[in-house]
Amino acid sequence: MDTKSAHNGFKGQYFTGTEVEQTIMYGKPTLFVVGEPDLEGIQHQLDAHPDIQHIYFGANMSFNAKKLHAWEAVIMDFLREEYWCTLDFDIQYVEDVLETEMVEQHRFIPMISAKLPYIDQLGYNAVLKLDDMDFKASNPGVWCHRVRDLMSTESFTDWSKYEEDKPV
Repeated sequence: MDTKSAHNGFKGQYFTGTEVEQTIMYGKPTLFVVGEPDLEGIQHQLDAHPDIQHIYFGANMSFNAKKLHAWEAVIMDFLREEYWCTLDFDIQYVEDVLETEMVEQHRFIPMISAKLPYIDQLGYNAVLKLDDMDFKASNPGVWCHRVRDLMSTESFTDWSKYEEDKPV
């Protein structure tokens, strides 16, 4: 499958680079998978890049929740092989991902994407509330973070950092 990527104009399913986002795998060589994961294709890329121990699934906002079980099967295979695996998914799919076996694995990194366009225009007093589905539904309470405090230089990744990746 030839998936058009929004990342550097790449076309294709895979690219390699250094993880630039502030996760436990920051700075590590990474295989990025765009679109529906293919076990054999990923293994082929890993064989060609033996230094890679981290696979980033759902790169370029390509996660498809309708096929979550297929994604889970592939990701679990690589988790069993002791690769670190990130799954980048939209915040609306948190409950679906929670229903998978992946979240029980210590090498699984759920990358929960909350889109906040024009964040700077929200003003100095903006707050991000980590809420629950309902009052006392599943969490012990709520967490409120001032958006400005979350936007520290330590957690920021400039778009230019993504330009080092290479299509494979």
